[in-house]
Amino acid sequence: MSVIAANLQAVNQRIAAAAQQAGRQPGDIALLAVSKTVSADRVRAAAEAGQLAFGENYVQEGVEKIAALADLRSRLQWHFIGPLQSNKTRLVAEHFDWVHAIDRLRIAERLSAQRPAGMAPLQVCIQVNISGEASKSGVAPADVPALAQAVAALPGLRLRGLMAIPEPEDDPVAQRRPFAAMRALLDGLREGGLDLDTLSMGMSGDMEAAIAEGANLVRIGTAIFGARG
Repeated sequence: MSVIAANLQAVNQRIAAAAQQAGRQPGDIALLAVSKTVSADRVRAAAEAGQLAFGENYVQEGVEKIAALADLRSRLQWHFIGPLQSNKTRLVAEHFDWVHAIDRLRIAERLSAQRPAGMAPLQVCIQVNISGEASKSGVAPADVPALAQAVAALPGLRLRGLMAIPEPEDDPVAQRRPFAAMRALLDGLREGGLDLDTLSMGMSGDMEAAIAEGANLVRIGTAIFGARG
């Protein structure tokens, strides 16, 4: 077994253990392998080990990697998870399957207009600045309902749910608070009539807390591919 395959197995076991601890089914939680700065060959090795969803933070790097792995395109799911500038929306709309970091309507409108007609709708999440950090992207929790309704109405997109990167905490109890707030936000949107199914939250250091509070898409990079750079 390759190192990447062994790492994937360990991460999936950790997800399963966290799910069982929370009284959830492990199969309800998807693993997104964060492949930023990881070579296409190593992504291919992960795909050969059964991992099919990959997250990229940088548009040009992601587009080049998608092209390098074009023979696997029908099997792989590519997620753009980094901050997105207006001048990069067309490339994302044309090449990716998901976008996790919608934080203003203008970006969503551009993605909607630029999504090619022959492609499936672009699956999107709204990024919430759940910890109120000045240095973080994301919309304030109070502004989520209005943005969600507007994004959900756009053609070419399908709003799936919410994403967050809370302020780092070492204490497991403190880790759970922002994730619980995210779950409450999603529940409120559903009660408002939106058909949403995704909470993209939890990384290597807080995955268990996120799963305990309802995360169904966790984003893990270093534990799979090793330290970067």
